[in-house]
Amino acid sequence: MRTLTRLSTSPEATRTTSPEDARASETSPASASREASGHARAHESAVKHVTGRAPYIDDIATPANTLHVAVGFSPVAHGRLTRLDLEKVRQAPGVVDVITLADVPGHTDIGPVFPGDPIFADDEISYLGQSLFAVAAESHREARLAVREAIVEIDEQPASLDPVAAAEREEFVRPTHVHERGDWQTALERAPHVLEGKQFVGGQEHFYLEGQACLVVPSEDEGVMVYTSNQHPSESQKLVAEVLGVPFHAVTMEMRRMGGGFGGKETQASPWACIAALIARRTNRPAKLRLPRAEDLRATGKRHPFHNRYRLGFDERGVLAGGDITVIGDCGYSPDLSEAIVDRAMFHADNAYSLGEARVTGQRARTHKASNTAFRGFGGPQGMMIIERAMDDIARHLGEDPLTVRKRNLYRAKGEDGTPLDVTRDITHYGQRVEQLTLLHDLIDQLEQSSDYWARRREITDFNAASPIIKRGLALTPVKFGISFTAQHLNQAGALLHVYTDGSVLINHGGTEMGQGLHTKVCQVVARELGLDLERVRISATRTDKVPNTSPTAASSGADLNGQAARDAASKLRERLFDFAAGHFEQDAGGLDRETMRLEDGQLVAGLGEAETRIPWGELVQAAYIGRVSLSEKGFYATPLIHYDRATGRGRPFYYYAFGAAVAEVEVDTLSGEYRLSRADILHDVGDSLNPAIDIGQIEGGFIQGMGWLTSEELVWNETGRLVSDGPATYKIPAFGDLPETFNVELMQGHPNSQASIYRSKAVGEPPFMLGISVWSALRDALASLADYRVSPALDTPATPERVLMAAEALRKARTTADADLDADRDERPDHAPA
Repeated sequence: MRTLTRLSTSPEATRTTSPEDARASETSPASASREASGHARAHESAVKHVTGRAPYIDDIATPANTLHVAVGFSPVAHGRLTRLDLEKVRQAPGVVDVITLADVPGHTDIGPVFPGDPIFADDEISYLGQSLFAVAAESHREARLAVREAIVEIDEQPASLDPVAAAEREEFVRPTHVHERGDWQTALERAPHVLEGKQFVGGQEHFYLEGQACLVVPSEDEGVMVYTSNQHPSESQKLVAEVLGVPFHAVTMEMRRMGGGFGGKETQASPWACIAALIARRTNRPAKLRLPRAEDLRATGKRHPFHNRYRLGFDERGVLAGGDITVIGDCGYSPDLSEAIVDRAMFHADNAYSLGEARVTGQRARTHKASNTAFRGFGGPQGMMIIERAMDDIARHLGEDPLTVRKRNLYRAKGEDGTPLDVTRDITHYGQRVEQLTLLHDLIDQLEQSSDYWARRREITDFNAASPIIKRGLALTPVKFGISFTAQHLNQAGALLHVYTDGSVLINHGGTEMGQGLHTKVCQVVARELGLDLERVRISATRTDKVPNTSPTAASSGADLNGQAARDAASKLRERLFDFAAGHFEQDAGGLDRETMRLEDGQLVAGLGEAETRIPWGELVQAAYIGRVSLSEKGFYATPLIHYDRATGRGRPFYYYAFGAAVAEVEVDTLSGEYRLSRADILHDVGDSLNPAIDIGQIEGGFIQGMGWLTSEELVWNETGRLVSDGPATYKIPAFGDLPETFNVELMQGHPNSQASIYRSKAVGEPPFMLGISVWSALRDALASLADYRVSPALDTPATPERVLMAAEALRKARTTADADLDADRDERPDHAPA
């Protein structure tokens, strides 16, 4: 029987705020309705989602003269384009236009941060699936058939597919970067114990349900209107304008909702918008481009695969003294966002543990694959994997339980005996102090107790001792995830608020909705500030002509940034209405008391007790309009405190950290490698939640997606560089049947954010993804029982049944060899010698 996910409100799930968290949650002059921010509320499009009435790009009614665009892709991974004959393509039925790089009037390089991404290949072919040309036809079928008529000749050359070999040849898309703290070499030399390890961490396909799609309609003055499934409309606006050779204001992007993004539409939605815009302007007809699934998978980048290694020194208790960690990201053929992604992997190579005196090196290898890109966690999960492997390895080396070793290495303000530790143990390898450490420790302790970790550990150990084939594993792993864009200038947001004369409210902001509930939370913020029921607040599509120069919806910052911008707009409008009301409405001929004004339950309230006056919201708005008071306001927010000096590798790149922990229990058939997740317990920190229902959903989804990354989702390229896992038949994302039978999810209570985030909440988009690491660690725990927990098994990811089976066989062989050596040693001993 499946245990329902729950939001616990039991006393055990709450605690009083610690002195470290003593700042109270911010209050507002507006009194929130019961459905405003801080309360569970359904997603604003939930009914439309489940009834199929939520329109996506492919659902938009297109004009009768719309052209359909198909793209011709490179069939090889590396080489020189020697011939591109498109004459038969132009003559194919229904074809209206064909374009190549030579037909681009403006910029031809559409690299989002650094150059290196040509809109079409000209000479050099850099990956299989690279765009060569585009065809516009009267129908989608005619465009796709016409593409096949192209004559493409390429002088094929060997493809570089191994990032480690590329790094050894110093083939990088961006320079190597280093974080260094203290004398790590001496720490290694003096450490009583030193371990080394390496791991391969596989990539991940975004597999959004809605693929890459856009519709471009030509507008006046050489402009275009672009409807796009896109996490970064402003960047796409810039690139489309540059490709067309027009000012930015001639291009308008509109984005109402995405059918999933996960980072795959942050930079890689732009090429298709640029191509469709070129067709639309050349033909003066609307143009629609929608990639079929297999082409989408081959032509777009993934989560970066990583090759990580460590050399760490530690004492007899397993506490780290220092060491050396290297992470190598497989970036594909161009920079894209790889500099920042590998940076974040480096920032999170410590996860929740103090590394001591340490060096962390990040390398960005160039390979002949699609340029890998943003994916939920943005490199952080890949960086965390190496230290989580090390925690397991150290525990097996010392004969300790992995949870014991993990807890000893947590960033902490005090030691196990309660005495203060060296304050440097609370500072990361890049120089940022970790705040809210009491929260981190309380969260892990609480989950340890609520999940019955130690009782289950004893039960599992006994079970494994009696079961030679089926083995169970248990692991508790923490998460410490930094919240902010590591590029400082992206930490800003804008909003535009309108109040209409009937009292209804419309909010627009720079964030994009991809199913994560951002629009719902922003509406709740506005309702809270204006004291209204949520039904009176509506959100409009994200548009670059309403809120300009926006940042991508990424880095878990959507609610933090756009919620604050919306709050800024609403609070300024509220104060303007208070100023107007103070003089307009009479009370004993002296006006209303400005100091006691508040908005609550759809009314303006002034005064206290018997002197209280209430004015309906609609009446207030009407009076303000008649009084010529503006009922529109813009808001803006920029994250404070953050900074990072890349030259020194030091700074405060994150405004705050979000914490969490998960306990996973697995059951493994060691003769087949098949396994199942039988139970998962999660306790996660979201500060004072903006919407507990949505946050719970994000935690559930993030955990399952993280589990899929580490277990079933395997990207496979053949020796020629062709992605062969290019559809749901060969690429396996988790399904309903992969959920654990018991799935307990709780929000940590009583710990508001120590920083002044929106209502002291914390981001929840990315941090839960890394809770899935507990499943991988639990698989290693189950395998370790094959060698009496004396050996820490090597298990690269994804930990498919094949990899699990090979790890089990390796452990059995190692145990057999070790037992044989021990028997031989005993045979050589005198009868009186101890074994």
